[in-house]
Amino acid sequence: MILEVCCGNLESVHAAVKGGAPRIELCSRLDLDGLSPHWEELEQARALYPALKIHALIRPREGDFCYCPEEAVQMQAHIEKALELGADGIVIGALTEKGDVDRELMAELAAQVGGRASLTFHRAFDVCAHPFEALSVIESLGFHRILTSGQAPSALEGTDLLRELQQRTSLTILPGGGVNAANARRILELTGCSELHASASSIGPDGRKITDTKKVAAILAATE
Repeated sequence: MILEVCCGNLESVHAAVKGGAPRIELCSRLDLDGLSPHWEELEQARALYPALKIHALIRPREGDFCYCPEEAVQMQAHIEKALELGADGIVIGALTEKGDVDRELMAELAAQVGGRASLTFHRAFDVCAHPFEALSVIESLGFHRILTSGQAPSALEGTDLLRELQQRTSLTILPGGGVNAANARRILELTGCSELHASASSIGPDGRKITDTKKVAAILAATE
């Protein structure tokens, strides 16, 4: 089992590594459900932890996942910067106003990444109007995994769809949403998935979400 920990700052990266996480999704502004990371934090994380797999979220703004041409240019610039700074993976997602995968934009961004990094389609998938059609499109575009709660409030509640998605594809379905030490093994058993995504966080004194080393370690211990 591979655990990916969502980290919104460098302090959280330290905690995730200390807890034993082999991979992180690095972003900023978790209060807005995650935006592209601060580049200096990506640069520092890469220098400090050369063996850590770092996947960079590429999301130029909060809100929906329907992007205008100017925002698409921002995403292209963010992808290039993340790769320049040593990201191992790129996490992206874009939809049309009808709730379908924005095939044109996703094809452009996937081609830009090429074979330079792993590709994850993020939780925009959870608001896709037709999940199995979306799965087929994402697979055809060369993505490696899909981060999803199974279009439910939590991964545990979405296990039926997660299982069916994994059965239909050779992509890695990455359950995320409310994953913790108490339910991690159950999610894996019910879905047949081999990776999990968790924030494993606590609220710090300043009100920010900070990755909790003990929670990371507990998830890993629960799934051994």
